[in-house]
Amino acid sequence: MYAFLMTTVLDAAAAPQQGAGQMSFWIMIVALFLVMWLFMIRPQRKQQKELEKFRSELKKGDKVITAGGIYGTIVDVKDTSVLIAVDGDVKLRVDKNSIVRDSTSAQ
Repeated sequence: MYAFLMTTVLDAAAAPQQGAGQMSFWIMIVALFLVMWLFMIRPQRKQQKELEKFRSELKKGDKVITAGGIYGTIVDVKDTSVLIAVDGDVKLRVDKNSIVRDSTSAQ
């Protein structure tokens, strides 16, 4: 895709074109960025906002999964970290940013 865009830009710079040809080139570039925004950037921002909301609403007793794939139950919540009970008496303190999803919806 990048190579196609670069050859199009180089061709446009090398050969003088009519005014209508330049206008259609810019319309295509704008359309390309619009499609990228609609299908890539916008959904990613929405997903990021949902993840931030999920992390801010964490509370004691929630079952979660970390980015490393560790399943646990939240025992304590602090500003930037959470203490999760993994198995028996094993507890881990992890950064809130490493909590990726609720394990009750994963099973």
